[in-house]
Amino acid sequence: MEESLCIRRYEELPLAEEFSSQIELRNVPAVFSGCIKNWKAFSNWNPSHGGLDYMQERVRSSIVEGMLSRSAPVFYGDIRSHERVPLPFSTFIDHCKENLKNIDRDRGICFESEKRVLEGSDTEQGHLLSGDASQQIYLAQVPIMNIENEERVQLGNLREDIQTPVILETKDLASINLWMNNARTRSSTHYDPHHNLLCIVAGCKQVVLWPPSASSFLYPMPLYGEASNHSSVALENPDFSIHPRAKQSMDYSQKVILHAGDALFIPEGWFHQVDSDDLTIAVNFWWRSNMMSGMLEHMDAYYLRRILRRLSDKEMNQILCGDGKLEFHTCEQPNNVKADQCNHNLDQNNGSDSSKGNKLKQRITLHELEPLAVQALHELVSLVHDRVNCADQSQTRDSVSTNDSAGGKGEPRQNVKTNLFLMEDDPVARIFWILQPLTLQNVFLVMVHNFPRTLEALILHLLSPVGAEVLTRKFDEMDQLIAEGDRNEFYQLFYGVFDDQFAAMNAILNGKESFALQVFKNVLDKYLGINFDGSKSIS
Repeated sequence: MEESLCIRRYEELPLAEEFSSQIELRNVPAVFSGCIKNWKAFSNWNPSHGGLDYMQERVRSSIVEGMLSRSAPVFYGDIRSHERVPLPFSTFIDHCKENLKNIDRDRGICFESEKRVLEGSDTEQGHLLSGDASQQIYLAQVPIMNIENEERVQLGNLREDIQTPVILETKDLASINLWMNNARTRSSTHYDPHHNLLCIVAGCKQVVLWPPSASSFLYPMPLYGEASNHSSVALENPDFSIHPRAKQSMDYSQKVILHAGDALFIPEGWFHQVDSDDLTIAVNFWWRSNMMSGMLEHMDAYYLRRILRRLSDKEMNQILCGDGKLEFHTCEQPNNVKADQCNHNLDQNNGSDSSKGNKLKQRITLHELEPLAVQALHELVSLVHDRVNCADQSQTRDSVSTNDSAGGKGEPRQNVKTNLFLMEDDPVARIFWILQPLTLQNVFLVMVHNFPRTLEALILHLLSPVGAEVLTRKFDEMDQLIAEGDRNEFYQLFYGVFDDQFAAMNAILNGKESFALQVFKNVLDKYLGINFDGSKSIS
């Protein structure tokens, strides 16, 4: 976990200005220990001291919406996995009282529950509401205050027992909600579109959090779905054959234990999964972030394009660099390479990439190439003649030791261009990637003067999408290392090999855009849960 994303714990609440500038602005969760112990609710709602009777008297017969889960005690956000059922709040409290009688009074609610939560929730669950897990009810997000829809408020009578924390005094709160369970529960992994301050009034909760940057490991549900802010990975018995990246999800997570009196700031977009102990009562505050408040609606399309482009650039770099350093197998210079057979009195650039703006060396003899460049040249020539069936069958193969045997302009009988997107699958892309920019330039210059038809076939018929992307990156790096005049001269030599220079440019650009399209599909799949053509992700 990056240090900048680590959750901090504070023993007292900061001032509102400090919270806004130093905590909220960082968009990283924070725990505030014991910060709500001064609430009336902290003492009045305490189940061990008559709190359930107090709440029942305050709310009386108000009707609330409970969440009835088909997979209780696990509550999934997918509306197909639960239903909202109306019930009198007093009835729910009666069930809580009944369950409370079955809890060992000798243990403290939090002392033992913390141990149980830390041991995990996969063990046998505690006594459920009606003895049947499918009937367990959870009061989730029951409104105590709602700015946008006051008619939805069901527990307004509890508002006076809640004191708005000082860190939120300057915020425009969207809502205040009650979360209450009468037996152990687990909520599915999800994120919220608002900043959240989760306050524990009674009981204990374990919260596992992931930054938005880890969302690809959590497989968010499709953006167009009704539960788009939820992970599609099952909490119990996840299927890693369907969600292979989920195996690494816990590497990006952080876990906190919240006791009664504690509060947790959960920034918008942070995925979180919550385990609640027997009879836990919590209140949360939601408010809109300054970033979202400041986003102008007429700019949405631009923001969308910029963000998708940034994610695509990141994904592309991960695909190209994710396999670590690539190397050729250790190899001596091929025995069939006889540099003196190419008697071009040429200069050498010595393979150095450190000299920017040096005079471009148009010609290099084979014996002046560094060993890695010679091996790369030999492998490129071999790959072309192994994979491209030339029309002139009498000239079956180029050798690095001879002039280009395809010196005639024989066209390939078949297009063997590979539709590869991973470097590990494409030897041409690997060769391009390993070579330093000016070393690759030297290889191309040798091909221009000795193997022009092989170079033409390489670009037109063997360049894959990932190869095109790597090639253009190397061209960009070359451009930074040589003067403008030398750049122009190199590209004139390079493209001058082709009968149709526009065809060469199109081959490179089409491959590059094909690679970018697949990367974009990866982004849609990883971050939006969208796979619009059925093709699998390339990583």
